[in-house]
Amino acid sequence: MARDLRDGRIGDVMDVHPGRVWLRPLGGGREWDAKPDDVRPLTAHEQLSARLAAANARSRRLLP
Repeated sequence: MARDLRDGRIGDVMDVHPGRVWLRPLGGGREWDAKPDDVRPLTAHEQLSARLAAANARSRRLLP
């Protein structure tokens, strides 16, 4: 999991190519790409918080 520093979005890292990192939102959806310098891995605490927020959103039907 990583954070896109340009806009704060969090996603699962799906693929890495030279000069590009592909991320997908935690609840699913359209992937986006970012430059490696614009992405940083999440700490274990941040990962847990993000997954919990996604699970809560799904339970409220805000995410698929």
